[in-house]
Amino acid sequence: MNPKVVQASFVSPHDFESLLALVASASGDSNSGLFGPDSITWKIDRESALFLGAGRAALLQLAHPWVAAALAEHSNILSSPIRRFHNTFRVVFTMTFGTCEQALRASRGLYALHTRIRGELPEAVGRYSQCSHYEANEISALRWVFATLVESALIAHECVLPPLTPAERDKYYAERKTMAALFGIPAHALPADWAAFVTYCEDMALSDALGVTDRSRQLAQNVLRGAGSWVHPPLWYRSLTAMWMPARLRSEFGLDLDAAANRSVSNALRWLPRIYRRTPPLLRFIGPYLEAEARLAGRSAGVTVRWSNRFWIGESQIATDAETK
Repeated sequence: MNPKVVQASFVSPHDFESLLALVASASGDSNSGLFGPDSITWKIDRESALFLGAGRAALLQLAHPWVAAALAEHSNILSSPIRRFHNTFRVVFTMTFGTCEQALRASRGLYALHTRIRGELPEAVGRYSQCSHYEANEISALRWVFATLVESALIAHECVLPPLTPAERDKYYAERKTMAALFGIPAHALPADWAAFVTYCEDMALSDALGVTDRSRQLAQNVLRGAGSWVHPPLWYRSLTAMWMPARLRSEFGLDLDAAANRSVSNALRWLPRIYRRTPPLLRFIGPYLEAEARLAGRSAGVTVRWSNRFWIGESQIATDAETK
């Protein structure tokens, strides 16, 4: 049998810098960052509830053979999951809530890191042959990671807060295209609007672009158990993650939704919105957003904000040299 050939498109340094130049030229006040306080991005991404969808996004990324191989071979996802959590969201939140300069610096750091992540698949899965070459700066893989973050964020948001209007969804997706550019994804490689984005996600979940191996299944189980850290997700969180997965991938990952899991989800869906909407802003909103608010008000971040930052990004303030590891 002839090996499968996957057409790959990589982000060159020139193309990447061209994307950043477009982002920079479209930005306004540097202090407000690339989105700013009037954006729907700040309104959505400031919510700590978005981390309800973190498990789902992580598992969907592990369903992409290139991403799973990169995480298994080039990250500390198992040896130091908390550190990886901090490093990852330090980049994401710097891009979202930092100044323009901080966001662009974080983007360049991430691109440089991705240039060092490459290898060969240890086994055939889906449309990918054994020993086929992978690189982190490949557009279709980057697009899938981007899609998992956007889709999971809105699922989590609407779990505890009123759903967005169709116009708000379109606006959120349009703003997230700027974030996609910071990852190195050109606009022409993205679905045009929210409706097209939903279709893309549905098609991907059914396609041979995704596939679960024994290794990715084990990584997923470790993520849901909190292996290697003191954080052990409770049953309701694991069950919620399983419920939000596309049916095919839930089956391939071996995620059970038995009677106990379904009861746990039903209970969580009742009490989570009630508790969350009563949570005070200093706890409900993430530290990087609160720091950005303070920056725009011309004051330094207080002790509470600094401690919140330590929880979310592992440092007391938005990093000036953000990089994942």
